[in-house]
Amino acid sequence: MNSKAGVTLLCALAGSVSLSAHASVNVFACEPEWKALAEMLGGDRMQAVSATNAFQDPHHIEARPSLIVKARDADIVFCTGADLEVGWLPKLLEKSGNPRVQPGQMGYFLATSQVDLIEVPDSVDRRHGDVHADGNPHVHLDPNRLLTIAQAFSNRLQVIDAEHAEQYRQSFSQFSTDWLKAINSWEDQTRELRGKRAVVYHKNWSYLLEWLQIETSGDLEPKPGIPPTSGHLSELLLSVQQQPSDFILIANYQDTKGARWLADKSGIDLLELPFTVGGSESAVDMPGLYQSIIDQLLNGD
Repeated sequence: MNSKAGVTLLCALAGSVSLSAHASVNVFACEPEWKALAEMLGGDRMQAVSATNAFQDPHHIEARPSLIVKARDADIVFCTGADLEVGWLPKLLEKSGNPRVQPGQMGYFLATSQVDLIEVPDSVDRRHGDVHADGNPHVHLDPNRLLTIAQAFSNRLQVIDAEHAEQYRQSFSQFSTDWLKAINSWEDQTRELRGKRAVVYHKNWSYLLEWLQIETSGDLEPKPGIPPTSGHLSELLLSVQQQPSDFILIANYQDTKGARWLADKSGIDLLELPFTVGGSESAVDMPGLYQSIIDQLLNGD
């Protein structure tokens, strides 16, 4: 697909949902990707806010009074789950006093509960670092899993806002058609990336790399959640000198010091990628996020 056709497809996808009725469903999203997805599926019926922005680590957020107020007004909470928000979401929901969005209620929706997860540990031992017992939570970077999550969220909206269920069904149908076309376009664009090797910082990119068939050749973290140490970086440098990698990938909210040291010593391209919506000028929505990441992987900047 040529670039002009690709841009046309992404614009169509981003604008595929536009309901004329006034907003009536308040969505409290834990991360920008879920706010963006809710808006795509619900259009003008969604009044969505995100607890975090693209330059924050979603593992470490404070349950601030302003967030408690937003959760108190929510009809549905749309979060990642798999313990990503375990340090702050339970406290926030408890303090909100909102019965609609408590665990087990229809207004409590976790993306990771809708799909199978990868990197599920056999056992959890904190000596091994910040390990997610249920598996890797960063599912928003697999477009196929995202489609499954979108369908489940649309189904939930049809229950919560039953009066407008048919609108949600129609909007998801259009979203699904456009999203599958986008996946085909992205896979055509990225054929040359298959088999390449990437050093990562944390397991942020696991779903993306699995989808694009890029091998993970090392991790800047000696253990999950532990910042790079000089000893570990030296070992990693020796490893990539013996078996070269094509990229060093970090999210653009992460500290670049260790990654830049390894890039300078090894000559490997360092790519600071947007991890979620809002992370770059072009990552203004979910299609834009994917295209922005793919463009950087292909162009090396």
